[in-house]
Amino acid sequence: MRKARGIMGLLGAVAAAASAFSTLRTARGDKDKLALANAVASIAVAVTGAALAVRGFRKDGKA
Repeated sequence: MRKARGIMGLLGAVAAAASAFSTLRTARGDKDKLALANAVASIAVAVTGAALAVRGFRKDGKA
């Protein structure tokens, strides 16, 4: 069950990163500084979520 939760967390982080990069591309094209700041923050959240998911996998494997 923990592995399934970790996989879902990792998939969620990947989806969030894809959305954030799409928003980043749009914000850069529109030169919207607020949307750009939001996209950068969203990327940081996605990276943190992926790191937490990877850490969870490593703890399950005792590595």
